[in-house]
Amino acid sequence: MAHLVHQFLCETAGRDPSRTALIAGDVRRSFAELDRESDAVACALQSAGIARGDRVAVMLENSIEYVAGLFGTLKAGGVFVPVNPSTKADKLTYLLADAGVRVLIAPSALARQVLPALEAVETPPAILWVGTALPEGASGLFYADALAAPRRQPADPGLIDQDLAAIMYTSGTTGRPKGVMLTHANYVNTSWAISTYLGNTSDDVVMCVLPLTFGYGLSQVLTGARVGFTLVLERSFAFPMETLKRMVRHQVTGLPGVPTVFSTLLGLEAAKTADLGRLRYLTNAAAPLPAAHLSRLRERFPQAVFHSMYGMTECCTRISTLDPTELDAKPTSVGRAIPNCEAFVADEDGNRLPPGQVGELVVRGANVMRGYWNRPEETAKRLRHGPQGETLLFTGDLFTQDAEGHLYFVSRKDDVFKCRGEKVSPKEVENALYELDGVLEACVIGVPDDADGLSVKAFLVPREGAVISEAAIRQHCRGRLESHLVPKFIEFRDGLPKTDSGKIRRAELVEEALRSAHSHQQTRPTAAVSSPA
Repeated sequence: MAHLVHQFLCETAGRDPSRTALIAGDVRRSFAELDRESDAVACALQSAGIARGDRVAVMLENSIEYVAGLFGTLKAGGVFVPVNPSTKADKLTYLLADAGVRVLIAPSALARQVLPALEAVETPPAILWVGTALPEGASGLFYADALAAPRRQPADPGLIDQDLAAIMYTSGTTGRPKGVMLTHANYVNTSWAISTYLGNTSDDVVMCVLPLTFGYGLSQVLTGARVGFTLVLERSFAFPMETLKRMVRHQVTGLPGVPTVFSTLLGLEAAKTADLGRLRYLTNAAAPLPAAHLSRLRERFPQAVFHSMYGMTECCTRISTLDPTELDAKPTSVGRAIPNCEAFVADEDGNRLPPGQVGELVVRGANVMRGYWNRPEETAKRLRHGPQGETLLFTGDLFTQDAEGHLYFVSRKDDVFKCRGEKVSPKEVENALYELDGVLEACVIGVPDDADGLSVKAFLVPREGAVISEAAIRQHCRGRLESHLVPKFIEFRDGLPKTDSGKIRRAELVEEALRSAHSHQQTRPTAAVSSPA
């Protein structure tokens, strides 16, 4: 039984070598082929000096090379550091320096973006380029050369499951990104738990539109390698019609997504008649799915079960899941803790709260991170010792829990604000807004207001072709929410700022509103930021 992440691939390749592991466009790799390709990458990395515990950053789009780079890094004994290929030079410099990256795997097409970052790092990493053409004067190793080298096995780095497998940098909605340290044991346990409650088998074909630099996307690769199912890789969900066609062509059985993916899918007329009869499950994480969207998804795909999940990078992306059979009884719950994990709601001192009370979610289990890379103070804020000496993660998320242990997300601790002396949970208002057919995306924040201190402001992205008025929105909200929760300000936009993982950047909208309020105070305007109620 595998106790190291890369052993998932090795064991599946030995058990079922000819089964298709990956489909990326028109290119396929069997498990045996992927195993050999990652061996070649591992040998190239070891030749470049990578040894146990050294960090290797992979800055590629969703691709076969990305997956081979991941497993090759682990086979070489390295620690995998995913970097989104859209990362700008200054942030890339920070990530490379902060993690102490020894080798960077990057596309040669982005050389002009990557090289300035390398010049700014005190000890620049070696480069393994994926591609051919490089700017004049640039140098480095080439992925194709690694594959063309005589076949050999990488040297055994002597890893155990307590060694680090990855450093996953948080999305950085506030301040500099922090590197979350995750061990082989973290991933082995969580991959087992996920594939168990999803009932994955080697017959599954899973569509992945999520970035592999995002833990939720990465988990599809790991569970696929563990179970032996086929993963269809999309570079993104930028062309949903093309993705839909490939879902039909490959007879996809599983679709992991986030609210924006499902909102877009629901808006596709072609999805109503597409032959997706083999689709047996959908999963949602990263952000809670509005109840209205869930209802529409179940109508559109009646044969598929829906898994509402909750997780965070600090818990190897997964904390809880709702049994699909409980969806009708508890539609707003994100379920109970995954296997071999416990989650409970606690007060500020860490004392467990009774059912129904709001408190911070605390997690204990094999999925809890080692800590934040090179940040002992930040680690101490999140990790505490439990009564049995175990590690407890204080998530920073507010939840309630019912008598049966089901969890209900309320808000981030720092998202809650007061309006007219009453607490406002943005999630509650957003759920009401998502009930409107014309709303594609919604984000609610508190904005400075002379009358109320902070007033509720809603940013809305309408569906294409939808006509929706502020008056209709407020009328709808008044019928469902207390008066202090009804948006006083409404602003329509073509899109909302998002992190690499697809989460709306609420903090960015808050900062924008504060700058606007400060500017208005200085110029003493006669009009509000947006249309008031």
